[in-house]
Amino acid sequence: MKKRLFDTVDSLRAPLCQLADNIYDYPEPGLQEHFAAGRLTGFLQKEGFSVQLGLGSLDTAFRAEWSCGQGGPAIGLLCEYDALEGFGHGCGHHLQPAIAIGAALALKRRLTPETPCRLILYGTPAEETIGGKITLLREGFLQDIDIALITHGGPMTCVDVKSMALTDANVVFTGKSAHSAIQPEEGRSALDALLLAFQGIEFLREHVCEDTRMHYTVAESPGPANVVPARACGSFILRSYNSDYLRKLTARFENIIRGAALMTDTSYEISYGQGMDSTVPVTKLGDLLMENARLAGAANLQPPRLKTGSTDFGNVSYRVPGCCLRIAFVPEGSPSHSQVFLDYGKSSQAHDAICAAAKALAGAVWDLLEQPGALAEIRREFDVAREQMAKA
Repeated sequence: MKKRLFDTVDSLRAPLCQLADNIYDYPEPGLQEHFAAGRLTGFLQKEGFSVQLGLGSLDTAFRAEWSCGQGGPAIGLLCEYDALEGFGHGCGHHLQPAIAIGAALALKRRLTPETPCRLILYGTPAEETIGGKITLLREGFLQDIDIALITHGGPMTCVDVKSMALTDANVVFTGKSAHSAIQPEEGRSALDALLLAFQGIEFLREHVCEDTRMHYTVAESPGPANVVPARACGSFILRSYNSDYLRKLTARFENIIRGAALMTDTSYEISYGQGMDSTVPVTKLGDLLMENARLAGAANLQPPRLKTGSTDFGNVSYRVPGCCLRIAFVPEGSPSHSQVFLDYGKSSQAHDAICAAAKALAGAVWDLLEQPGALAEIRREFDVAREQMAKA
């Protein structure tokens, strides 16, 4: 069966690579991916998928479904297609839709009703900007799948075991302006409050878990030195590999801000961004993807990535078992968001990566469908890991 799946992907190489190249040639930043979304949904409609373009508040999101037989699990295949503003596809997102569609088409053409399932493809815009998957989840989408699979181009073929939950906060302190030389006693320095908040973060570093990251910066200039600043703005980012722990840390962060305001007799306002959840590790799913990547002949196979940043896919894989397969198409050591990614965007290596990753996804899905209890076992591992994270 896997040979038939892989052969089907090979037979689709030309249209899949053309699909990726078209998106590469017409880069669109987040929430503006109208060409990409239209091209992808049109392709899927012609292939017999039931397609919805525009999900909730996101005009460039889409959902496509094909059912095989009656019942069975809902397999979620996710893809991104937003480019970097002013830079093009320097992160390789143009490869993802072709990979997901290649896997879905191979399965559609080879599965029989004796292996029932639903293949659900989600097009998720604006990963680089607002984190479109977070919006989709909030508006009721991405909650109709039993498992979530996504790919990402890179210098190595590996899987992500985890990702960092992220909370971003903007803090505005408000005080009272005064002349620093003539009437300093009349002033209440908002800048003093911000500096105390920064120092409080530094003292907090000793008393948090080792995987915690805390960043801060001054967001606006507070003004000239001879005027007590009445306004000071700071930008803060808190991260952890555990979303539940991060929520506890955020409460401690708020105490620091409150204390800084009390010490300086100022007021404060905190506004939060959407935030990102951590991935719940599911090693069985990662191992399954990597074994199929090996069978598919993917380049530069490596152990799982243990050190990662933050992604809106974390919000999905915090709720259902999920995994991201990184597929090699640029030289090892190449950083993302770089000219190297652009240079290799339409290369033979990129085209090989599309086929290898599509085969790996299709093979892994077949294993999940064909092996009794495989999905249930993955779900059990997910539930145990999720429970352990909640206790941290």
